[in-house]
Amino acid sequence: MAKKGKEKNTQNKAKHAKLMNRKKNKIRKEKEARAKRLKALTQKINQQNNTEISHE
Repeated sequence: MAKKGKEKNTQNKAKHAKLMNRKKNKIRKEKEARAKRLKALTQKINQQNNTEISHE
């Protein structure tokens, strides 16, 4: 026979999945932002090195 009433853990599982997805998205965004800043910094340094070489 099938159980009567509402299912036991669906709300907790849904809440946990939501929070874990939030955490993963936060980490992913931070990683992308860090990579973007690093890329911009390396471009700036390369540009400065190129201007110094051309002046010499």
